[in-house]
Amino acid sequence: MWIFCLDGVNVSVIKRYFYIAVACMVYGAGISLFIDPNNLAPGGLTGLSVMVNRILPIETGTLYLIFNIPIIFLAIKKFGMKFATSTIYAILLVSVATNFFSGFSPVTEEPVLGAFFGGILIAVGMGYVFRNHATTGGVDIIIKCLRKKFPHLKTGTLMLIIDAVIVSVSGIVFGNLESVLYSIIAILSTSYVLDKVLYGHEEARLIYVISDYSKEITERVLKEVYIGVTLLKGSGAYENKEKKIMLCVVKKQMAHKVEEIVRQEDTKAFMIITSASEIYGEGYKSYFGERI
Repeated sequence: MWIFCLDGVNVSVIKRYFYIAVACMVYGAGISLFIDPNNLAPGGLTGLSVMVNRILPIETGTLYLIFNIPIIFLAIKKFGMKFATSTIYAILLVSVATNFFSGFSPVTEEPVLGAFFGGILIAVGMGYVFRNHATTGGVDIIIKCLRKKFPHLKTGTLMLIIDAVIVSVSGIVFGNLESVLYSIIAILSTSYVLDKVLYGHEEARLIYVISDYSKEITERVLKEVYIGVTLLKGSGAYENKEKKIMLCVVKKQMAHKVEEIVRQEDTKAFMIITSASEIYGEGYKSYFGERI
């Protein structure tokens, strides 16, 4: 309650920075309790920091901070000081968290488990930092720049490509092909979970319905499912007969209701159902406010 008593303090900003802090702690735990002790280099500056730590007597978290210094300047230049401030905050916390958790015994010394669960923790931490309009530095900034130029590419996919190059180098540093293979497991789990954190919760069904009873179906969908419906004009090539095509997007747990309505109204209806992983607009997320 004390937050509300602070004059001139934006409560939402405090909450955002708190969530970033928690996410960075999760990220650091993934590195120090799973990845680092198992000699894994899961790409990015994290993997680079782990590798250099084997050469120089500098803590992994400290190396992560050092390597991010030029990235910070890139963030300021490309996205402005407001964005860079939250990113610098996240980088510092990841560095501190990584060094802090390195003082604890690793959760597992089994490389497969370390790669799998370490990758998951890194993805969860990174994903929630992203969702709070910041990044953890490193290739995140590079990816954000690439996303501006190639918006159709997903964050996890771009990260997978960049990390694959960095992991290849780890085989030389560790002199062990198995470390490379385990690191690939970490990258794959990170890429998969990251996309789920960023996009999976918005997964929905895109439904097209072509029917002679489009009016009846539309009315029932509006009343019973409470979603918007768009009617498109179409023409059958064979009969050259105009038809109305019903288009709607519905959250996947509600899709069966639309299917049932269509079946009840017209057993001969032509229906196409496909997945929609990113939905922007009313009832979903803001394109300008939440796109990563």
